[in-house]
Amino acid sequence: MQLRYNYRVYPTPSEQDALARAFGCARVVFNDGLRAREQAHEAGEAYLSDGELSKRVITQAKATPERVWLGEVSAVVLQQALADLNIAYRNFLASLAGQRKGRKVAPPRFRSRKDNRQAIRFTKNSRFKVLDNGRLRLPKVGDLNMRWSRSLPADPSSVTVIKDAAGRYFASFVVQAADEPLSPVESEVGIDLGLTHFAVLSNGTKIAAPKFLRRAARKLRRLQQDLSRKQQGSNNRKKAVVKVAKAHARVADSRRDWQHKLSTQIIRDNQAVYVEDLCVVGLGRTRLAKSVHDAGWASFTAMLEYKAARHGRTFARIDRFAPTSRTCSTCGRLDGPKPLNVRSWTCPCGVVHDRDVNAAINVLAQGRWESLNACGAQVRPAPVPAPRREAGIHPDAARSTRNVEAISAP
Repeated sequence: MQLRYNYRVYPTPSEQDALARAFGCARVVFNDGLRAREQAHEAGEAYLSDGELSKRVITQAKATPERVWLGEVSAVVLQQALADLNIAYRNFLASLAGQRKGRKVAPPRFRSRKDNRQAIRFTKNSRFKVLDNGRLRLPKVGDLNMRWSRSLPADPSSVTVIKDAAGRYFASFVVQAADEPLSPVESEVGIDLGLTHFAVLSNGTKIAAPKFLRRAARKLRRLQQDLSRKQQGSNNRKKAVVKVAKAHARVADSRRDWQHKLSTQIIRDNQAVYVEDLCVVGLGRTRLAKSVHDAGWASFTAMLEYKAARHGRTFARIDRFAPTSRTCSTCGRLDGPKPLNVRSWTCPCGVVHDRDVNAAINVLAQGRWESLNACGAQVRPAPVPAPRREAGIHPDAARSTRNVEAISAP
């Protein structure tokens, strides 16, 4: 499994200048390649191949007075910038042809020197090296001072140097790491993600939502007000932008650290983990958008997925339209739709359900059923006889029921 290991880098002023030069050259090559392909398309010419594009915007461009300074940086950095452009075009064309899953991908856009995030990539061909003294040697940049929070499990295949909006530098290594299976355990868990409680487990455990963004809202509001009062283009405004970026970076780092610790604990304690496939993009367009983005469900489930694959655990997502909040986990009865303010309800079978705990139990049952139904195991709640008034067969009943469930599913 390929993993990324990120470390903080502290370049000297001269090394910062060399990195800024590399960032700029990579950006220029990317934009030149994009412009060449756009001009060829407008002129009705054939699509420029990757090799032809590399020859035009790198090899031949270095021989011109306008681009002679491209030779001041490593050639691998320029080649990787074009590789990013080629991947972006392939994703765009595959999305147009309907061969790519997910949302439609827009065509590549020009990069700006005012972008808050800059990055360059070095592969093994560039002969970057981690020295014995712990420094990272990059061609035509220097030996960068790093903070090693942990050792690399293997030799890296590439390293990406990143400068974020807060002005911090990071080195991100791609490493082929071996799987580390954990000892088998008996427990399995279903997880219902929410806003009041970040996660409710099928065993009844409720994990409170930390709400990092909400807690930092007062400080962020003050920093944004200070930024809005600064004159456009002034140095004071640039300093205020960095202060706002640092505050947001602190929120993102706190959320990421908390999610890593929680996901690791869940994977260690359970042999199988099942979660609901939430439509985060759609929920991000509602009035709950700020709380949804503050929760970070997508990044958390991604952590669960890759950690389960690495440690020999089972991870699965159930259908987002499964009526987990409206189904009795005891008798299996499907009750009517319930607004979000209804946190508990009583089933006609007499069982009083906590909405979130009941949903988590149903997520676990649905996940087991989808993974074990081929073996004939009974994992769903046992069926119960329908009341007499519900036993009749009506025209279009199946279709109308599906439509109601799809619209009112939580």
